[in-house]
Amino acid sequence: MEASKTSARRGRGTERGPGPGPARPLILTEDIALLDDLLRLCAAAGAEPEVHHAVPERPAAWTDPPLVLVGDDVADRCRGAARRPGVLLVGGEPDDPGVWQRAVRAGAEDVLVLPDDEGRVVDLIADAVEGAGRQARTVGVIGGRGGAGASTLACALALAAVRAGQRTLLVDADPLGGGLDVLLGGERAAGPRWPDFAASKGRVAGVALEESLPSAHGLRVLSWDRGDPVRVPPEAMRSVLAAARRRGGVVVVDLPRAADDGAVTEALAQLDLGLLVVPGELRAVAAARRVAETVGTVLPDLRAVVRGPYAPGLDDEWIAAALRLPLAGELPYDAGPATAGDGTPPPGADPRSGLARFCAAFWDRALTPERAA
Repeated sequence: MEASKTSARRGRGTERGPGPGPARPLILTEDIALLDDLLRLCAAAGAEPEVHHAVPERPAAWTDPPLVLVGDDVADRCRGAARRPGVLLVGGEPDDPGVWQRAVRAGAEDVLVLPDDEGRVVDLIADAVEGAGRQARTVGVIGGRGGAGASTLACALALAAVRAGQRTLLVDADPLGGGLDVLLGGERAAGPRWPDFAASKGRVAGVALEESLPSAHGLRVLSWDRGDPVRVPPEAMRSVLAAARRRGGVVVVDLPRAADDGAVTEALAQLDLGLLVVPGELRAVAAARRVAETVGTVLPDLRAVVRGPYAPGLDDEWIAAALRLPLAGELPYDAGPATAGDGTPPPGADPRSGLARFCAAFWDRALTPERAA
C-alpha cells in the first residue's frame, strides 16, 4: 500500500529511527481537522505520534506502535493490512451503521467519536505509551499510635523492593512526618515535592512523574519540602497515585493516622493492602483499634504488623486477634522508629538486618503472581 507520510507539521509526525525510544502511537488520516484534534489529544497524553495517510509500507511501522488511531476518512485503506490489536477507528457519526462496518473491515476494536470520547482517547493513548499492564503492587503503612515505626517500615519496604528488582516509588502521604526524603538522606536531591502537585487534576503522566521525582538508593520518592504546610486536595492525591500505579512495580505509601482526611481517604482507596504497625503495649493496641476501625471502612485488606518488646501477657497473635486483623508478621526488635537526618543509613538499608529480612520475606509473598501476602 501507499505509505505517503505527513510531513512534520509543527514538529510532529517524524518517523522513529532505529534503536530504543519512547513508544509512539500511529495516526492514519488525511482529515486536517481530525488530525489537529488527535495531535492535541496526543499532546495531552504526553505522546508524540507518527502520522501517515495510509498503512505504512514498512511492516514494523504498522505492527510496532502500541496504538493505531485510524481516521474514518481512510478506514478503507486498512483493508488487507495485517491484523493486530490496538487499532481504533476515530470519527464518523455514532448513529451511522456504515462506520461500524468500516471498523470491522479495518480490523478496529472499537469506534470513538470526537468530541464525546476525547477523555477516553487521552486515556487510551497514555495507557498505550506508558505500557499499561499490571498495575503496581501498592502497599500502605500506617502507625497504630504515634511513634509506632510506620515510616521506618515504609522506607525499609521500599528499599527491599528495589533489591528484589522492582521499579519502586515511595510516597510520603504524611505532611507532619518530617519527610521521607530526609530519612533516606535525599533531602538535597533535586526534583518536585508534594506542593508541586497540589494543583494536579485529571490525568498525570506516569512516565513524567517517575522521571521527575528525586531518586535515592535506587527508588523514586515523593515527599514534602521544608516550607509552609500545603494541603493536598483529594483530586491531587488520586491523580498522582493513579499515575504511580500505572507504571507497575511497587508503590509504598506512608500514611498518617488521621485517616478521616479526604486526601488520605483517596490514598487508602488505591491500596492493595495496608499494614498497621502496632507496638506490643496495651495503650498502643487500644489506639490501633480506633485506627483500624476508621481505615477498615475504606480499605478492606488491612493487616497487623506487631513490634516488640511486649508488655507482660502480650504477643503478636494476641494483639492481632484483639485488633480483629490478620497478622502480617512480627517486626524484629531492631525495627523501632528511626531518627531522620542523623547521618546513619536509612532503615532497612543493610540486607542482613532483621528489618530487611522481614521486608524481603513480605515481598516474597506479596509479589507472587497470585499476589497473596
